[in-house]
Amino acid sequence: MGFKNEFLEEQLNAAGFFQYGVVDTMDINFSQEVRAMCEVNTCREHGKTWACPPAVGTVDECKKRIRQYEKMLIFSVKYDLEDSFDFEGMMEGAKQFKKACRAFDKAIKPYLEHYLILSNEGCDLCKECTYPDAPCRFPDRVHGSLEGNGIFVNEIAKLAQVKYNNGVNTVTYFGALVCNEKDLKELENLEVK
Repeated sequence: MGFKNEFLEEQLNAAGFFQYGVVDTMDINFSQEVRAMCEVNTCREHGKTWACPPAVGTVDECKKRIRQYEKMLIFSVKYDLEDSFDFEGMMEGAKQFKKACRAFDKAIKPYLEHYLILSNEGCDLCKECTYPDAPCRFPDRVHGSLEGNGIFVNEIAKLAQVKYNNGVNTVTYFGALVCNEKDLKELENLEVK
């Protein structure tokens, strides 16, 4: 994977992430084509949450927000399914992945001042989202999705040398930590507990 940062690796492993790797944000392809997939509303979250389009902004706005940072640490979790039609297993995996992203966010928050966490689609922090009628109740805890930001997950996984497809009867969810290189370097100096 080419990623060496003992402190971050410990936090990633503690959160249950399966694989991870780092890419330069300038190498990320942002695409309106991905956003068009969101607009078809396959995940049923489009226009319903602060974590998804259109609330996250245009693809150009997402690109600008992400590229204000230099690095993106991609991470994933593989979940086993009963079979390829196990929708409940997929939804449970999605829910567990969000919990893993929140645990990772909580673990690194004391050490990083400026960063973004991206996750899988939607947000489940509130029983009912305030979007679009009122501001987000938890703007510091909501995690937009990679796809919602216009990023092809299969492309970013390949760049990060993280396996996109992990076999029959599995589903893999992806997220990311977006930050500056100096912050990654500073985290290297922290002692692993």
